[in-house]
Amino acid sequence: MGERATTITNLIACYDSILDLGAGLDDAGWATQTLCPDWNVQQLFGHLAGVEHGMDGLQPTEEMPSDFFASVMTHTQEAEAKSPAEVLADLGSVTNRRRQQLAAVDDAMFDAPCFTPVGPQTYGRFLAVRVFDFWVHEQDCRIPLGRPGHLEGPAAAQALDEVHRSLGYIIAKKAGAPDGSRVTLEVTGDAGRTMHVAIDGRAAVVDSVDDPTTIVTADHQAFVMLACGRVDPQNMIDAGRISWAGDATLGEQVARNLAFTM
Repeated sequence: MGERATTITNLIACYDSILDLGAGLDDAGWATQTLCPDWNVQQLFGHLAGVEHGMDGLQPTEEMPSDFFASVMTHTQEAEAKSPAEVLADLGSVTNRRRQQLAAVDDAMFDAPCFTPVGPQTYGRFLAVRVFDFWVHEQDCRIPLGRPGHLEGPAAAQALDEVHRSLGYIIAKKAGAPDGSRVTLEVTGDAGRTMHVAIDGRAAVVDSVDDPTTIVTADHQAFVMLACGRVDPQNMIDAGRISWAGDATLGEQVARNLAFTM
């Protein structure tokens, strides 16, 4: 599949997975605090629905509608006053409309200039960010609920793409790796991969490195959620879900300083 078909297929898979999660929750589950400090599960579902409502019928535009994010926040807040069944039904309804719209997206629309949460890019890039957002928010719910899921497959792998593209910044700026460093990151699991960063004056994500200064290994979920600032590095270290070899000082710096977004 090409980039357009892959991204749209993955976003629909995210719709399916989060709705499946919601369908299995009781009232206590809906009231559970997520890894997002301000939201319980019900509010987070309202947030996801709010963004999709904002994208419902949206044509690519370089200028963000002035009320886009305000309406998302309003939708999130209004979810508190609804029943869980109403919140789930709303997310199901808006994603059903979005599925129909996504089926009509052609290459021209996918590549059209568009505002995105990460700055002016393309409509396709906005959809890719939605894959990341849905997958991470699903884990924000699943982890405290104790309901693991959606840790395999192409949507999970595409969520990792967002961290991969930022690795130069993460390793050089957040982790403070010195000039001349070579860092290899082994992300394990079905959706994982091996990634490399070389720092020669400036940091660059590269295809391979010789004799890495340190090798940091983590499972896919732990790695992405650490990069999103959702989980405590010490807890992941204690659980053996992230570890390092080679330069121990640099390895620990990387393990403790992966967070680049929240």
